Amino acid sequence: MPVPQIHIRPGNPDFLDLPWDQPISDWTDPHLVEMPTGIHRHPVVFVAFEEGIYAIKELPVRLATHEFETLRTLSERTTRSGRPAGLVIRPWADPHQECSGAVITRFVDYAFPYRELVSGGGFGTRRTQMLDAFAGLLVELHMAGCFWGDCSLSNVLYRYDAGAIEAVMIDAETSRLYDILSDGQRREDLDIMQMNLAGDMADIAASQGYDLDSADLELGFDITKRYDALWRELTTDLVIAPHERYRIRERVGRLNDLGFAIDDVDVIPFGSSSRIRISVSVGGRTFHSQRLRESTGIDASENQARQILSDVRYHDAKYGEKGEKGSVTGKAVATMHWRITRFEPFTRRIADLRPEADPIQGYCDFLNFRFAIASEREHDIESESALEEWIESGLPGFDPAITSREPDSLP
Repeated sequence: MPVPQIHIRPGNPDFLDLPWDQPISDWTDPHLVEMPTGIHRHPVVFVAFEEGIYAIKELPVRLATHEFETLRTLSERTTRSGRPAGLVIRPWADPHQECSGAVITRFVDYAFPYRELVSGGGFGTRRTQMLDAFAGLLVELHMAGCFWGDCSLSNVLYRYDAGAIEAVMIDAETSRLYDILSDGQRREDLDIMQMNLAGDMADIAASQGYDLDSADLELGFDITKRYDALWRELTTDLVIAPHERYRIRERVGRLNDLGFAIDDVDVIPFGSSSRIRISVSVGGRTFHSQRLRESTGIDASENQARQILSDVRYHDAKYGEKGEKGSVTGKAVATMHWRITRFEPFTRRIADLRPEADPIQGYCDFLNFRFAIASEREHDIESESALEEWIESGLPGFDPAITSREPDSLP
């Protein structure tokens, strides 16, 4: 059997035992698994190894190399893109043929294609979540210097993120990377997104038996409005008087509340007056997930982390030791107590009940349920009894009709 050239990133299998002498559409290998997926321009299969599940996409060598290099560089700039695992080149094949190259990416854990969110002729009560997910994804990619070039529903995978939805770009075949995108490049990318999503929504309406007049053709335009609001929030400089330095903390706090980490804050004299301009360099949308990882060692997506950190603070306030409460040591002890007595046993039980689902998302579903019943009954509910009631109720998740934010909020 001919041996291909394989470039592998650390932490992944070598993939050498796959039948690379055949096009992937002909494979019958035992590593093959079925995974939820969208529409693809190129052949795609999924394989399972001890290290995880991987997607393999076959395409000509030049395109495969471009996509692998783009995803590799992009993975150093943002968490919102697919993670490349390997590049395969079949030197015996014509480099222009589809089967001459392949890109291997790690499958996004607990992710699903957009069709799982379809309700009626569109996204129903999930529409606001989709607006936020797409606007947030495009902002992060553009801040990372990525011109996508083909933003569509099928080029994204989705996963639940507490009461929100997180979108992850998985197709970088048409993408180009720059240090900074111009306003014209960003606008072109948004125009492509609007056109692609109008076609996607027309297809969804038709597939559900609705006519074109019922299609949500405005989805892309509404995403652009959310995008513009968030972009202004992140990039507009603040001009203040010397006695208004408290506004710097307010500005940073506002961006942290939106989930964005801050890389740098520049203080620059403004004109000939005594005022100063504050320019904030914004990092990725990882503020809460970084804090959770640093304090507990738990990896979660941004909105999951935000909610779990609130639960840690709730546990500390209710069960923290009085003598050390509020000190660094006391907080560390309370956090460890929360993880050992609450988070780990609860997520183990959730994983046993729903082995196919994300246990961290399940824990967030439980927290939302506990808050809802406590608010309804107007008194605190012990976590153990709330968990039992949640299980008896069928492990309900977030109701998007209730938990979605108002249309004029930022994603």
